[in-house]
Amino acid sequence: MGNSTRELYSEIDKLRAQLLHNVELMSDRQWMIEEISDREILTRIENVILGIVTSLSKDEAPVLALPNRSSWANISFDSAVGLQMSSGSSVTTIRSDCSSSITKFAQILKILAAIYRLVQSNSYSTKRDIYYNNPQLFVSQRTVDSIVDDISCMLKVPRRSLHVLASSKGLISGDLSYLEEDGTRVDCRSSSAAVAVSSNIGGIKNIVSSAKFVMIVEKDATFQRLLDNDFCTKLAPCIIITGKGMPDVNSRLMVRKLWDTLHIPIFALVDADPHGMEIMCVYKYGSVAMSFEAHSLTVPSVMWLGLLPSDLQRLRVPEDALIPLTKRDQSKLNSLLERPYLSSQSDWQKEMELMQQSKVKAEIQSLDAIAPDFLTSIYLPNKLRYGGWV
Repeated sequence: MGNSTRELYSEIDKLRAQLLHNVELMSDRQWMIEEISDREILTRIENVILGIVTSLSKDEAPVLALPNRSSWANISFDSAVGLQMSSGSSVTTIRSDCSSSITKFAQILKILAAIYRLVQSNSYSTKRDIYYNNPQLFVSQRTVDSIVDDISCMLKVPRRSLHVLASSKGLISGDLSYLEEDGTRVDCRSSSAAVAVSSNIGGIKNIVSSAKFVMIVEKDATFQRLLDNDFCTKLAPCIIITGKGMPDVNSRLMVRKLWDTLHIPIFALVDADPHGMEIMCVYKYGSVAMSFEAHSLTVPSVMWLGLLPSDLQRLRVPEDALIPLTKRDQSKLNSLLERPYLSSQSDWQKEMELMQQSKVKAEIQSLDAIAPDFLTSIYLPNKLRYGGWV
């Protein structure tokens, strides 16, 4: 390894050593993800059905209780895990004798029956297949997506264990290869084309990589630009991944899988705006809706590489490349500053407060106003060389 390469990675290597030290310190209290057997999943579904049959035998209207996945009141924060659902969380009742909820009651039972058959036969289906099995009942794909998560939360079973797969929208590229569950070898090292994130992250094995870091890229356009500029070769070895905006579960699972396997620094490259910040927070700390799966989705070690609000001032990004914050932006920013995890992230808080004061935001593309290749030739290499993350 040449001197320039060693210099490029010296700060990254220091960060990795620090992260590994933190992992060792937390190993004693690390929550282990318990594998739940197919037999146990079937038993939990049978218990739900038994409850319905028992109510009917008593001439009572059956009721399903779903943990409330939309309330911050049900959420606790742990710096080692992120946002997680509290054990005594409030529930939403789905009644079979109420006109406003009877359709959802039927939808839940239909999907429970489908999941039971899949687990029992050890086969898999996609959420889209479930929807098209009865589109009149479900009305929209979004209904199926939400109910599968509700059932996962109700049964206290990771969604991937329900044998229901979701199509992935994310892309990944770089120094990485692995085996899919069916034995297919996937190689992500092509410099010109990315690989779709797997729809079955739990089945991935034999991960091989010499990457020094992983970089999460908020937007597909920026990701494609990095590919076009041969970023992974110029700053090799590394891995880049995008969830194309707000990430789907598979993209988040993949980032977590890379962290658990490689234990290398993970950086986030997002727009300097409240929406980009929230996306980064979802990768790092999770979301309220999926807080019941926090232990397998969050990566609290994620570092904010850019675009920082302080970068806009430091680099003197031209004013005509800056965008005034809208009222919606300001509301989102205020909401972020009230999140429980900001109290443990003073550097992030300062950056957000700086945006609040300046009242401007900027996309990553705003760096083009400095020079057309500023992002890939100067900004990112210098950030990585000199430890310009928070």
